[in-house]
Amino acid sequence: MTQLNLDPNIPDPDGFYDELLDVHQGLTKEASDALNARLILVLANHIGDRDVLRAALAAAKRS
Repeated sequence: MTQLNLDPNIPDPDGFYDELLDVHQGLTKEASDALNARLILVLANHIGDRDVLRAALAAAKRS
């Protein structure tokens, strides 16, 4: 199985979290869920490696 980096790896994680919250500001629950789904697909496409994506799915399911 591919090893994922699950250690903190985002510079300024609090700033990123603020940006993530800001992009959801004013959205309905449905629109927010759709934005999250699009974000997941954009990031998955950027990663592109199916083994990495499978490992990420498994890690997310465990947590």
